[in-house]
Amino acid sequence: MQRNGGGGGAGGQPWVLRRVRLTWLSFMLFFILVFFPLIAHYYLTTIDEAGGPDKRIFGPRPGGELCEAKHVQDLCRIRESVSEELLQLEAKRQELNGEIARLNLRIEACKRSIDSAKQDLLQLKNVISQTEHSYKELMAQNQPKLSLPVRLLPDKEDPGLPPPKSSRSCRLRSCFDYARCPLTSGFPVYVYDTSSYPWADYLDPLVKQAFAASVKTNIYITDNPSVACLYLVLVGELQESSAPPPSPSELEKQLKALPHWRADGHNHVLVHFSRKSMTQNFLYNVSTGRAAVAQSTFLEQQYREGFDLVVSPLVHALSEPNFLEVPPQVPVKRKYLFTFQGERVESLRSSLQEAPPQSFEEEMEGDPPADYDDRIVGTLKAVQDSHLDQVLVEFTCKNPQPCLPTEWALCGEREDRLEVLKASTFGLVIAPGDGQLVASAGCGMRLFEALEVGTIPVVLGDHSRLPYHQFIRWSEAAIIVPKPRVTELHFLLRSLSDNDMLAMRRQGRFLWETYFSTTENVLNTLLASIRTSIQVPAAPIKEEPAHEIPHKAGKMAGTDANLADNGDLDLGPVETEPPYASPRFLRNFTYTAAETYRTWNRAPGPFHLFPHTPLDPVLPSEAKFLGSGTGFRPIGGGTGGSGKEFQAALGGNVPREQFTVVMLTYEREEVLMNSLERLNGLPYLNKVVVVWNSPKPPSDDLLWPDIGLPIVVVRTEKNSLNNRFLPWDAVETEAILSIDDDAHLRHDEIMFGFRVWREARDRIVGFPGRYHAWDVNHQSWLYNSNYSCELSMVLTGAAFFHKYYAYLYSYVMPQAIRDMVDDYINCEDIAMNFLVSHITRKPPIKVTSRWTFRCPGCPQALSHDDSHFHERHKCINFFVKVYGYMPLLYTQFRVDSVLFKTRLPHDKTKCFKFI
Repeated sequence: MQRNGGGGGAGGQPWVLRRVRLTWLSFMLFFILVFFPLIAHYYLTTIDEAGGPDKRIFGPRPGGELCEAKHVQDLCRIRESVSEELLQLEAKRQELNGEIARLNLRIEACKRSIDSAKQDLLQLKNVISQTEHSYKELMAQNQPKLSLPVRLLPDKEDPGLPPPKSSRSCRLRSCFDYARCPLTSGFPVYVYDTSSYPWADYLDPLVKQAFAASVKTNIYITDNPSVACLYLVLVGELQESSAPPPSPSELEKQLKALPHWRADGHNHVLVHFSRKSMTQNFLYNVSTGRAAVAQSTFLEQQYREGFDLVVSPLVHALSEPNFLEVPPQVPVKRKYLFTFQGERVESLRSSLQEAPPQSFEEEMEGDPPADYDDRIVGTLKAVQDSHLDQVLVEFTCKNPQPCLPTEWALCGEREDRLEVLKASTFGLVIAPGDGQLVASAGCGMRLFEALEVGTIPVVLGDHSRLPYHQFIRWSEAAIIVPKPRVTELHFLLRSLSDNDMLAMRRQGRFLWETYFSTTENVLNTLLASIRTSIQVPAAPIKEEPAHEIPHKAGKMAGTDANLADNGDLDLGPVETEPPYASPRFLRNFTYTAAETYRTWNRAPGPFHLFPHTPLDPVLPSEAKFLGSGTGFRPIGGGTGGSGKEFQAALGGNVPREQFTVVMLTYEREEVLMNSLERLNGLPYLNKVVVVWNSPKPPSDDLLWPDIGLPIVVVRTEKNSLNNRFLPWDAVETEAILSIDDDAHLRHDEIMFGFRVWREARDRIVGFPGRYHAWDVNHQSWLYNSNYSCELSMVLTGAAFFHKYYAYLYSYVMPQAIRDMVDDYINCEDIAMNFLVSHITRKPPIKVTSRWTFRCPGCPQALSHDDSHFHERHKCINFFVKVYGYMPLLYTQFRVDSVLFKTRLPHDKTKCFKFI
C-alpha cells in the first residue's frame, strides 16, 4: 500500500514540470510575437527620422537610385507614359465638358425659341380664331358699329319752312328747322353781339357782362353764323332807367332786322335773364314768329308748351356761391317745420268778401284766383297758433320787394331771407293768385333761395311751371301741392320720414349746384334743354392727352410662381387673347333720347357725352344665345362648369373685355421695375399706364421689363396725386386697376377682383378696406384703418373702378376737393370713395382677406408718417362740408369666390384655390 502511494507521488512530479514549462514557453512566444514587432517598428522609425534623406531605410530616395535596376527603370517608364496619357485624357475630358456646356446652352436657347414659337403660334391661332369669331359676329349682327360722332354741318343755304297757322301754335315740329341741326352737327350756337342790338342801351349791364363771360367759355359757341344750329339773342333783363323801352311794334321791327332772322326767326331763342323778383315781361304782346322765348315770367296766353322755356333767375350774375358756406344737410329737422314771409302788394278781388264760403270744388268752377290765397292765409295762421310745431309765417313786410299783381312779394333783403330759410325744414312757395300767370320771377327766386340753403320747397299751386319742368322731375326735390289741399298741408309735412326728406334735400342740392348756381350753369342748362329737345347728343367729354416718355425695354420679365400660383388652374383662357379696347360711344343717340330722365335728374347732368358708363342696360341671359351674342364668352359655351371651364372664359352678364393697370410712381425706379415685372403673364391685361409723377425723367440706362404688352409712361405737368385719376386717352378700357408701385398682389387675386368688378361696374372693388368712425367727443369724423367688421372705403392703391369716375373726378367733382388733395399730398383715395358713394349711394366692395400691403425692402411710403392720419381726419371732415353730408355708406361683408371652402367631387376643381 505504501509503494503504491509513494509511486504515485514520484510519478506526478514530471507532469507538473512539463506544465510549468509549457506555460513559460507560451508566455515567451506571446512576448516575442507581440512586443518584438512593436520594438522593431519603433526602432526603425526612430532611426529613419533621425537620419538624413540619404540614410532612410523605407522612404523614397532622391534621384534615380531606385531605378538603377533594369526592371525598376521599365516600371518608371511605364509610370511616365501612363502619367502623360492621363494628362491628355484630362485635357480631352475638359474639352468635352466645355463642348457639352456649349451644346446645353444651345439646347436651352432652342427650347426658349421653341417655347416662344409656340406662344407666337398660339397667339396667331388665337388671332385667327378671334378674327373668325368676330367675322361671324359681324355677319350675324344687324347694328352698325358706332364711334365718336363725325361732325356734319348744315348747308349755308336755308330753304326755309312752310309757315304755321299762327305763332301761338308753334311747336318744335312746326317752327324749328331740324335740317340745320343734324345729329352729328355738334350743336353749333351763334350768339349775337349785344353791343349791336338797338335795345342794347336798355339791358342791365351786369346781365350783359355775365352773359358775355359765360359765352366765352361755352364749348358750343361758334363764330360762323352760316353753320349755326341755334341763334341766341339776349333781350333782358332791362335796367331801371328814365327812358321807356321800345314798344312792341318797334321791338318786332328790330328783331326782324337781325341779320340771320330769315323773315320768321326760326332756330332763334330770345333769352331774358331775371335778376329781380319784379321783372318786366318785355316780350309780352310781341310777335316773336318762330323764335322761342326763354324767360322766368310767362302768362298762359303767351307760353307755348314744349317750345318756350321757363328758366331760373340769375341770382349770382358775376359772383360764384361759396359752397363751404352752404349749411349742412343734417340734421334733417331744423328749428322751424316750415316758414313763409311775404305780402300781397296788389291782388285781385276776393270772392270771399261778397259770397259765403264755398267748397274748393265750387270755387274751382268759378276760377276765383284770390280766394285760395285768403284760405291759405287763414290755414297757415291756424297752424301757427296751434303750437303743435314751431312754424314761422308772416304776411306783412317792412320792406316788400316789387312784384307782379297777385304775386306774393319777397320780404326784406336776400341775406335776411336766407337766414330764416337756414332754420327751416320746409319753405313755402305760394303760386300767384292769378291762374293766368303760369310762371313768375318771384316764385323762381323763392325756389332758388330754398334750394341754395337746403330747405325743401313746398309749392302751393300745381298750375305753376317750374324751371325746365320738361326735364327736371321736381317731385324728387320739392313737394307740389294743389292749393285746395292747404288744409292737409300740415299733416302731410309731418308724415314725411327723415329718409325722404334727406333724399329730397340732397336732390335739391344737386339741382341747385348743377343748373342754377352760376351764370355759366344757367346758360349751359338753357342750351342743354334745347339740345335735348331736338335729340342732339352732347359734346364728348374731354380726355387727358398722354404725353409719353420714351423708354427702353431691355429684359425679359419672368413670372413669380408665388404671385401667380392658383393650384392646377390657369387664370385665363387657353389661348392668350391679344389686347383690344372697350367699345366706345355705342349709345350716342339713346343716351340723349332714351335716358332723358336719368341724365337730367342724376349726377353729373346732361352736359357731357361719355364713351361708356357703368349704368348701361344689361341684356337678359338668353339674349346672348338668341341673336345678341356679340362679344359674349359664356362659361362652357353656356353649359357652365367648375374651375377649368370657369377659367377658360370670362362669362358673366356683359361681353368680353380687358382692364388697364394705372400705376402711380415717384422716384422709386427699382420698386417700379419689380412691380411691372410681376404683371408678366397676367390674363386680360390690356396695357400698363405708368403715371410718372416725378419732375425728373427716368434714368437713361433704365431697362424696363418686357411683359409682352405695352407699357405707356406718361409725363405729368406737376406732382399731384390727382394725376392717378386723370382720364388718360391711353386708357382704352372701361375697367381700370389703380395700383401703387409697391403693392404686391397675386395674379389670382387680381383676376378675382376683375371678375367681381364686372358684376358691380358702378362701384369700387378692391382689397384694403377702411372706414369712417364718429368722434363722439368732437362731434366729427375720423379716418380709421383698424381691423373692423364694417368698412366704408376701399383704398385705390389696389382697386378696380370704371373710367367714367375718372371723368367725374377730374372735371365734375368740386375743385375744392382736388385742391386739398394737392395741399396735403394725401386723401385722393378718400375723395374717390366719396365721389362714387355720392353718385351711386352704395358702399364699395372688398375682395379677399387682405387688409394691408407689405413691401419688403421698399422705401418708406408717405402713409408711414404720423401726420398722415391727422391729415386724413381733416380731409374727411372737409369733404363732408363740401358735399353737405357724409356720402360714405357702411358694408359688413366681403366677397369670396363661389366654391371657396366647398367640398367638391374628385373630378371637379374650384374656381380659385386660395380665394
